[in-house]
Amino acid sequence: ETMPKKNTQKAREHLKEIFRAATGEISRTLKDEFIEKYEDDKRFEKVIKTLDGGYEDAIQFYVEPKNTHKHIRTTNVLERLNSEIRRREHVIRIFPNQDSAFRLIGAVLLDLDESLDPGNKRYIYERNQ
Repeated sequence: ETMPKKNTQKAREHLKEIFRAATGEISRTLKDEFIEKYEDDKRFEKVIKTLDGGYEDAIQFYVEPKNTHKHIRTTNVLERLNSEIRRREHVIRIFPNQDSAFRLIGAVLLDLDESLDPGNKRYIYERNQ
């Protein structure tokens, strides 16, 4: 983490607002305001550099339909999936070959798919719908 800890509550809230904005345009405006407000403060040099460098990648979810933002804005689903794979892998400990590891990952993905879609409900809707 590059954000200074002391006396930065307002800056932290401003940074969170950037990624909670309703649209990409509002988010971009908030980002520009953040940089303008804190660019003269040496404590925020790394924060601004990190924000500026990764901003476009971080806001790609705005390109998708609004009803999918809550699903793709964070990596929580991926992190949960990875932890479930690691949990099952820990039980097996040693795989005899690479294909057996792929089968385990496939089984975890199938289980997840069944739990997410019990009644043919779509988790993420496609753009052209």
